[in-house]
Parts: sequence; C-alpha cells; structure tokens
Amino acid sequence: MIKKISVLGSTGSIGTQTLEIARYNQDIGITALAAGSNVELLEKQVREFHPKIACLWKEEAARELKRRIRDLDVKVVSGMEGLMEAACEPEAQIVVTAVVGMIGIRPTIAAMEAGKDIALANKETLVTAGHIIMPLAKEKGVKILPVDSEHSAIFQCLQGAGENRIHKILLTASGGPFRGRSREQLAGVQPEDALKHPNWSMGRKITIDSSTMVNKGLEVMEAHWLFDVDMDQVQVVIQPASVIHSMIEYEDGAVIAQLGTPDMKLPIQYALYYPERRFLPGDRLDFTKLKEITFDEPDMKTFRGLKLAYEAGKAGGSLPTVFNAANELAVSLFLEKKIPYLAITDLIQGAMENHKRKAAPNVDQILAAEQEAYDFIRETLRKERI
Repeated sequence: MIKKISVLGSTGSIGTQTLEIARYNQDIGITALAAGSNVELLEKQVREFHPKIACLWKEEAARELKRRIRDLDVKVVSGMEGLMEAACEPEAQIVVTAVVGMIGIRPTIAAMEAGKDIALANKETLVTAGHIIMPLAKEKGVKILPVDSEHSAIFQCLQGAGENRIHKILLTASGGPFRGRSREQLAGVQPEDALKHPNWSMGRKITIDSSTMVNKGLEVMEAHWLFDVDMDQVQVVIQPASVIHSMIEYEDGAVIAQLGTPDMKLPIQYALYYPERRFLPGDRLDFTKLKEITFDEPDMKTFRGLKLAYEAGKAGGSLPTVFNAANELAVSLFLEKKIPYLAITDLIQGAMENHKRKAAPNVDQILAAEQEAYDFIRETLRKERI
C-alpha cells in the first residue's frame, strides 16, 4: 500500500533526506512539494516524484518553475496560500513540515484541520504556538510525529510506557563546535567557524543555532509541549559524541535511552512509518570502537541562549515567539556579517526585555509578536550606527 505524503521544505536538509527515504522504500507517494526559492532542485524533484502540487514561496520563482515544467501535469502555486494548499493536498496522509521559521504555523494548522498527521521538523510551530497545536491535534485526532532526533528519541523511549508518566527528560546536546570555550573566546567567531558542526550535517540556520545552544533551548520548549512536561522536567545534558540522542527517566528512577549514529534519516523514517521499523541503510554503532560516552553540564553563562530559552518557556504566552523571532533575525544578520557573534544572544535578551507578554496569543498575535521582535532589533541596530 502506498503511503502518501506532502513535503513542505523539500529542498532543505530534512526535505531532501525525506525524499531519499521515499526513493529507497518505493512505497511512498509524494503528493505535494513546497520549497523557498530553489527552482532548479524543485524541478528535479518534481520530475522524479510527480507530485500533484508544487509550491515555491517566491512568486517569481514559481513563475519560472511553471515555465520549466509546462510539459507536466503539475499545479504550481506560491506564497502562503500555495503553502497551505500543498499542506492540504487531499490525498496526503502525512505532512512533513520541514520549512524553516514561523511560516510553518499556518500550513501546519491547515493540514491538521484537514485531518493530516504531522511529521514535525519545524520547531517554531510548537515553540510559538504549542498552546494551539497540541489541543487541536487532540480535537482532530491527528498524530504529531517528531522528526527532530532528540524528540524522536524521547518518543521512541516512550513506546510501551502505557500510563507511566515521565519524571524527567534528559535532552542531550553535543555542545556544538565551541564547547569548552569562554564568552571572551567567542568574541571574534565568524560564520564559517560556527557552520562547522562536529557531528551533524544540517542547514545553515540550525547549525548556527546549535553553536549558540539556542537550538537546544528551542528543543526544550518543544519537548515541554510534545510530551506534556514542565520546563523544569527537561534537563539538558552535554554528550559530545551524539551517540545518545536523548533519555527519559521514569518515576522509579529507571532511565531509558535511544542510541544510534548521528543520521537524521532514522527519525524521519520512524515518523513516516510509525509504529513500523524498517531497514535503513547506513552505518551502525560499533560499541567495541566507541569505548566510552562522556557527559557534562551545559555552560549557561557562556551559552546564554539556553538560559534565555528556559526563561521564555517558563513565562510562556507570547515570549517564546519573541525569543524565536529575535534569534531568527539575529542569525540571519550574523550570517550576512552585519553583527558580531555574541550580539545574537544580546539582541534576543533585549527583545525579550522590551516585550509585553500576552498570555494565550492567537495566530495573528503570534505573528504580531514576531514582527515586534524584528522591529526592535532593526531599531536597536539603527540607533547603534548613529
């Protein structure tokens, strides 16, 4: 039986690996593909997988794609409307949400309203709108299947748990490329330094987030919503080898861990075929070569992004949106070499302190909080240049 999926963010790291899994297994049908502006790669994907809908965020790029694939019977759409149409493609059973940023919120909600299960790789959806998403999933009877390696690990550790509740989540982190450095040593870091992750191959934005540990902070907030635990029940543990992907501790003190090589195809495939496990080609853990696994505490003084994430998550409401949006813009500016590395967390903190929190924001208020954070950062930088 063919499992039909829609892939939002098909030209990115998660999207391309999702299509690798479809290519290998041969029993996944791609009903819709959506990307940002990569016309060339999306054209190749469309010609290989024959979706019914292809979406490009930029209208100009969509026009170019339409011209290129005029020999095919594929509907080409663009923008938020197009993204939502791709998410709601009638035949899709699962929607892989692998777009980067808060543009993932509306299509995720639309897909859930249409009864689709969600293979969630877009952190921002739960970080900013978890209070909307989780009740909606329950109401619509749809599954939220985590694709992040850490959340997939927790999800896997919970299989067979029955009614037993989590006492603590032990969320592992590699520590990124700058583990062990002081704040002073990070002052001159350039984008090319921060893009060298020791273990994982990821997109540019998430790689920078990993280096600042903001990514781990976003994952803490995501775990809070996905697994219905308090922020204080999520403990970040540095595990440099990225062999243990995360652990859960039950109330009796038993700790269950999920281990594996650092390969995102495993959590993607598990989400697509859950609860079935299928053969996945690739490296396997060799414990005779591994010898040891070491652990450490995160340095929240140096990597302030993690500390700020705990503050935002505990406060809740619209503050996580401000945390996320400020980071998004700050990372973009850093990658363009317009701000120094340490300014990323400085700007996040400033935006959070400037914000008047709303307790249970709707989607429009979430997007307004995002814009407020952007405006604050742009105004801050404008003043500093005077």
